[in-house]
Amino acid sequence: MGDGDLAYFLAVDAGGTKTECVLADETRVLARASCGSVKLMRVSEAEATERLRGLLVEVSKQAGVGLGEISRTCMGLAGLSIAAVRGWAERTLGEAVGGEVLLCGDEEIALDAAFEGGRGVLVISGTGSNVVGRTVDGETGEMVRFWAGGWGPVLGDEGSGYWIGLEAVRAGLWARDRGVPTGLLEAIEEAWGAGSLGELVEMGNGQPGPDFAALAPVVAKCAAGGDELAGAVLARAGAELAEQVALVELKLVEFGGAGGEVGLAYTGSVLEKIAPVREAMVEALRESAPSVRVLSGAVDSLAGALWRARGGQ
Repeated sequence: MGDGDLAYFLAVDAGGTKTECVLADETRVLARASCGSVKLMRVSEAEATERLRGLLVEVSKQAGVGLGEISRTCMGLAGLSIAAVRGWAERTLGEAVGGEVLLCGDEEIALDAAFEGGRGVLVISGTGSNVVGRTVDGETGEMVRFWAGGWGPVLGDEGSGYWIGLEAVRAGLWARDRGVPTGLLEAIEEAWGAGSLGELVEMGNGQPGPDFAALAPVVAKCAAGGDELAGAVLARAGAELAEQVALVELKLVEFGGAGGEVGLAYTGSVLEKIAPVREAMVEALRESAPSVRVLSGAVDSLAGALWRARGGQ
């Protein structure tokens, strides 16, 4: 097993669709592994536990370091404010690994990846969306956070994959009523395996509903093929995200009492993979929040969890 003179650190990023993990020492990543989602809102507790335990065993085996040798673990996951989620994570990690266990929100480790504990804004757009900013209170030295969005697929999540899919269906139906040419409905029928427009409508209104978020790549493909209505949906998604970023940036400035440049990091499958959404957001921010500087490339949230596991404050 590992050299007892070294300190070992474990970082886990429990995303909505997959869970990633690294085991490292003070300077090097020794092993990396991934598995399916362990998000309790998506899978059962039994399945989440089995997946997380299997992931930890795998990364331990790859690194040649026993889980009991780990000095500190940091896990970032959504829903941490829910008692059942926190309790499950504390219990499962506590039984599996040695050393200290730190639990953080998924947005916190993404902020750490970009700003290492400092001031900045993060926009997340994957299946869902939200924006969070943080800054240091000049009087107390404590970190203060501001949020916008993130109210879930029914009440909010503007600019997310779910929002894009739902708005694309609505736009396609709107276009059909008015005779506006678009290939959106046909593409969505194919993606959902619907045999007719009536079946598509029945699926869209069903309970539980279909996976609207899975339509985001379909909309992007239509837009890339020249479908103007699909392109308009993506542009609106970027504008919606920019509006929330500008709101959080304004809260940071008002709280700090001074302006200055504010860094913006981004993560999530929509902003990472669908360039028209990202470009529309950046373009809108030039008007609504010119002091915002968008960082190049999506942040690696797992790097933020590792930074914190290694003792970053």
